[in-house]
Amino acid sequence: MRVITRPDFDGLVCAALLCDALRIDAPVRWVEPSAVQTGLVSVTSDDILANLPYRPGCGLWFDHHFTNRHNQPFEGLFQIAPSAAGLIFRYYQDRFQRDYSELVRAADRIDAADLSEDEVLHPEKYDFVLLSMTITDGSEPDEPYWNHLVNLLRSHPIDQIMQAAQVRRRCRRVSDLNAVYADYLQEYTRVKAHVAVTDFRPLPKAPVGNRFLVYSLFPETVVHMRIFYVTPSKDTVAVSVGHSIFNRKCRVNAGLMLASFEGGGHRGAGSCRFAAAKADDYIPRILDILLKNEDNEK
Repeated sequence: MRVITRPDFDGLVCAALLCDALRIDAPVRWVEPSAVQTGLVSVTSDDILANLPYRPGCGLWFDHHFTNRHNQPFEGLFQIAPSAAGLIFRYYQDRFQRDYSELVRAADRIDAADLSEDEVLHPEKYDFVLLSMTITDGSEPDEPYWNHLVNLLRSHPIDQIMQAAQVRRRCRRVSDLNAVYADYLQEYTRVKAHVAVTDFRPLPKAPVGNRFLVYSLFPETVVHMRIFYVTPSKDTVAVSVGHSIFNRKCRVNAGLMLASFEGGGHRGAGSCRFAAAKADDYIPRILDILLKNEDNEK
């Protein structure tokens, strides 16, 4: 069998758990949700989809995103939960070769953005938080590193993982990037009422860094909207939306809203990707919904 998942911390933990429980040695296939939604990913009954939208024909499916619910019969488990990894952990609870409870708790907290302000401002003090930041959002594929992490998560405790040469190097780089990222956020973010809007499109390449930092820098806002080009050709725009984890007054279900703009996600966070020609239509509409801050689940 083969695991297909997305390159974020929850996806990595999903891959580690599935490969352990089912004794899978085949390389993990790393894809973005949009590739599954648009049919770019071919799946068979030998494939396990995790932390991704459902695709007919897959052998097993595990997910927890609000907008990925469906009524088709399937094998696996779907529930609204802090992480997809937590669902897999429960589903195969008697088949693991080692105790993953600490790792799954970390996946739950990180994917649900259940972090303290100290964890956000000083991630270098918290191993799982810092490790999760060494994984990009997929804009720069780094499959050898992701696969290396899956193997490490299957066989080593977190303190030993943090001492691995590649991990130490990535963590140093992340710390450097986070320091610079704060400056980028300050320069390219505009506060509109209770919405922080970060538009990185003027830059040749969108900077990466601590995705929770914006909530500390702009504590008066309740939601963050980040806009950037996906590729150097600037033909595709990405928009991510996240509720503040410190000022929890956003009423908009982010994933449900973005499902109308070729995306999806959770209630508290979601993303979408679309042709750049649609940006002048989509972006103002998304911002208008966030500014109105009305419950869209009714």
